[in-house]
Amino acid sequence: MTKSTITSDAIIKKLEGRLTDFGTDAKTTNVGRIEKLGDEVVVASGLSKAVMGEEVEFQDGTLGLILELNEDTVSIVLLGKSTILKEGDSIKTTGRILSVIADDKLLGRVVNPLGIPLDGKDEIKKGKQMRLERVAAGVVDRQKVDTPLKTGIKAVDALIPIGRGQRELIIGDRGLGKTAVAVDTIINQAKLNKTLSKNQKRVLCVYVAIGQKQSTVARVMQTLQEAGALEYTVIVAANASDSAALQYLAPYAGVAIAEYFMEKGEDVLIIYDDLTKHAFAYRQISLVLKRPAGREAYPGDIFYLHSILLERAVRMNDRLGGGSITALPVIETQADDISAYIPTNVISITDGQIFLKSDLFNSGIRPALDVGNSVSRVGGDAQTKAMKSVAGKIKLELAQYRELAVFAQFGSELDESTTRQLERGKRLTEILKQPQYNPLPEELEVASIWVVANGYTDDIPVNDLRDFEDKYHDYLKAHAKKLLETLATGAKLTDETNAELQKQTEAFKKGFKK
Repeated sequence: MTKSTITSDAIIKKLEGRLTDFGTDAKTTNVGRIEKLGDEVVVASGLSKAVMGEEVEFQDGTLGLILELNEDTVSIVLLGKSTILKEGDSIKTTGRILSVIADDKLLGRVVNPLGIPLDGKDEIKKGKQMRLERVAAGVVDRQKVDTPLKTGIKAVDALIPIGRGQRELIIGDRGLGKTAVAVDTIINQAKLNKTLSKNQKRVLCVYVAIGQKQSTVARVMQTLQEAGALEYTVIVAANASDSAALQYLAPYAGVAIAEYFMEKGEDVLIIYDDLTKHAFAYRQISLVLKRPAGREAYPGDIFYLHSILLERAVRMNDRLGGGSITALPVIETQADDISAYIPTNVISITDGQIFLKSDLFNSGIRPALDVGNSVSRVGGDAQTKAMKSVAGKIKLELAQYRELAVFAQFGSELDESTTRQLERGKRLTEILKQPQYNPLPEELEVASIWVVANGYTDDIPVNDLRDFEDKYHDYLKAHAKKLLETLATGAKLTDETNAELQKQTEAFKKGFKK
């Protein structure tokens, strides 16, 4: 067969070429008038050459976005606030498909979905125009997800590993620490970026805040700044006080900026916090546009919107630079109900989920990770051999512990073997607890899990385990630097490494008990 194969990058180039021609053709600009105005939506007539997704400009300078084409009219959502627009005012097409300026200078900045600064600093006027809506890379242009993206959170790195190029959902009720997991992951990337070896790539971060309070975004910014992570991060914010249109566009602006860095061969982590509010914003726009409502009043294309957004998370092959975008979308549930419409939609799109459960959170387990309902469909491929060698053992032990704990709560007499398993499970659960904004390097994560999984804490009271771990880490940093360097390579634990771990642990325990 001589039939040529068209890859997705070729399709993108063709589309971009066509849109560029459209944008530079002066004949495409035409003027119309406002027919109806209300609820941030304008219906205009006379724009016969308008294109779906095109920017339009009102006579007072306010911008709008075309979201619906009808036979005689177009429906436009306002991208800014205007108090002087009225019916009969003129409106003109611009020939521009909505885009955002992306540049390296965005790192450390807070901008809105249109690229306008929200941090009081100068506007970035030069850079590459990145279209908000683009075709995701095809299968031919991708490569296997097998490089770990280390979160610094023991429970995640051990049980639900994330790879560069993966889409991993963070889901749970309000106030359970979903944003904390995302921010911890960003902080850990900054720590790793500062200690890279020659053959390692840094990870840049994009944090998209959708419908959050300004104070919440400011607090996240301050946390990242104090941890030295803001210099590697771009914050795209559409606050709760902003229009529904800006909240709807925020994740697309975020991923467009991420794609700018990815095309340069960089690895990027993007957080969508959260897509529930994004769905709310789109539902509001759709209902005002009088589109038919479906389940839970959402329009039927909400699944499509989230799928084309998350499909843009990718690990490109080496021919196209080898860059990647790892997406961590956040979804808020109500009463731990993951079977609702938006949660099930996004679960079916992503490559796994980190499910935070309220009863675990209330019992003091932080992060409140429900191992039974959490999964990574990339699995061990996204783990180093060192982590895999210690994590495989605890998955089974934790699962057995949770089953046994159900029977143990009835107070029946238990044999010695069952009691031992229960005590080990309690310590595994305790060692996976972690303070907020305190991600750990992988070598310390491996050491913590190893020491519990191999029974060295069986004689340590559960309440003393946190103190034991902190002092154990300090001891290893002071007396076993070479061992930590070996663990940091990610290589599989050899007999020699296990023997050295055993030796250092026994030496530490003698001093700890005294």
